[in-house]
Amino acid sequence: MDFTLSDEQIALRDSVSRLLMTEAAPETLREVWETDAGRSPELRRQIAEQGLTGLSVPEAEGGLGLGDMDWALMTQELGYYAIPDSLADTACIAAGMLTGLPLGHALRSTWLPRIVEGSCRIAVGHPVNPWVADAHLADLLLLPHASAQGLELHAVPGSAVQITPLRSIDASRRLATVQCQPSADTLAADGASGQALWDLALARGALCVAGQMVGLAQRMLDLSVDYAAQRKQFGKPIGSFQAVKHHLADVVTKIEFAKPVLYRAVAALDAASKDLEVRVAHAKLACSDAAWIAARKGIQVHGAMGYTWEVDLQMFMKRAWALDAAWGDRAFHQTRLAALLLSPHLLGPGATFQSTPLAPQ
Repeated sequence: MDFTLSDEQIALRDSVSRLLMTEAAPETLREVWETDAGRSPELRRQIAEQGLTGLSVPEAEGGLGLGDMDWALMTQELGYYAIPDSLADTACIAAGMLTGLPLGHALRSTWLPRIVEGSCRIAVGHPVNPWVADAHLADLLLLPHASAQGLELHAVPGSAVQITPLRSIDASRRLATVQCQPSADTLAADGASGQALWDLALARGALCVAGQMVGLAQRMLDLSVDYAAQRKQFGKPIGSFQAVKHHLADVVTKIEFAKPVLYRAVAALDAASKDLEVRVAHAKLACSDAAWIAARKGIQVHGAMGYTWEVDLQMFMKRAWALDAAWGDRAFHQTRLAALLLSPHLLGPGATFQSTPLAPQ
């Protein structure tokens, strides 16, 4: 399978990278974290002007109409710069769910143009995520409700929910428990059609996190390489020592092995492949592993200083730890992967093993 990027994809990725390099420096992020909202309206406006909020919205609703592969590139940039904003929740996951509604649906025609403008925030709850990110700022929340036919999709205004803020190890994560009363007025899709939308939301959410984990791993590697080149011991840069080289080489290997797994899963999502769930679980596990290894090796290279507030490494390390459990933790995806790989339709003719793919818990 050919994952060669087009010139347009490279140009879009580079333009977003240049913007975030200037507007999302680590010292700026620390200042944003300390605000009550924890978000920068100015940064969100600049991101919208780049067209990122309308990346996957159909052209008929004012968006660019691009695919999930473009988001795989963008989420890596969001991870690399540790953007403290649930941008992907609104512009990728929520936009994908709204696009899945029938043409002419009131929610679709109302909210997709607002997503493109960058004038709204949409929070997404899912059974695999016990807490909802950025619920305190959401103009609209997409929430599930179990029925006999499957998970219904309910669209609830932010003013109609009760939220309880929670703390996170990652200062940029604003999480909350959400309580609301679903009704006929909030119902956007019944259990049968809603279940399909929630299944795609899980796949898209896990891949958004996987992309960020790859970006985080790359940033932690770059920080560790830079530190190893400057920090001296016994009169030499510590990067010249073989043990340090091995640590950094381990991270490079994990990143290079994770990227094609991510791209393969995104290709399965674009093609609506039958093995989508297998590909997504594999990608989430591989990319999370790369970020965890990058964090662990980065700490070893930096020494105890890596944990301190003043060192940038801790920002990316904590975010990797927090995102590791988002949209399905390791146990969820490992169990799901095992069940799916051993199911009869993947084993082939004559298989007798009986397994049912796990529903989100």
